[in-house]
Amino acid sequence: MVRHAGEVIRSSGDAWVEGPDGARYWGRFGAAGLLAVSPSFEVLLQHRAAWSHFGGTWGMPGGARHEHESAVDAAVREATEEAGVPATLLTVRFTSVLDLGYWTYTTVVADAAERFAPIISDPESIALRWVAVGDVDDLPLHPRFAEAWPVLRDRL
Repeated sequence: MVRHAGEVIRSSGDAWVEGPDGARYWGRFGAAGLLAVSPSFEVLLQHRAAWSHFGGTWGMPGGARHEHESAVDAAVREATEEAGVPATLLTVRFTSVLDLGYWTYTTVVADAAERFAPIISDPESIALRWVAVGDVDDLPLHPRFAEAWPVLRDRL
């Protein structure tokens, strides 16, 4: 079977997009994640469940965008669903977009007005933790987050 860049692959009702090199990306309409920053200059990170894509690594809460959903709305929705992030405490600082031409991932960086207690509310997380910005590199990071982190950190 010949596959084309950006082809949607469905399995069990979920949708992945496959790139020309065979790499698969979650979310037919792209994906987004939220990097919440506390007043104490910490970021909220999610320790991903072992069964998940790049399980056992640390990254930010996020997931697939819905059709016609903005990246900011998707990131906040996913962070609320996965980590109990109170949207009312957030002020968006900036966004950063990874655009592969056939799929996008948007990192939404937002200041939290106060340091809240995150809540594990779905099986994708084995831990949620506020991590000092200077300590993030000490964790085993999701590969794509590890690639993006130096630029994100510098922009903070």
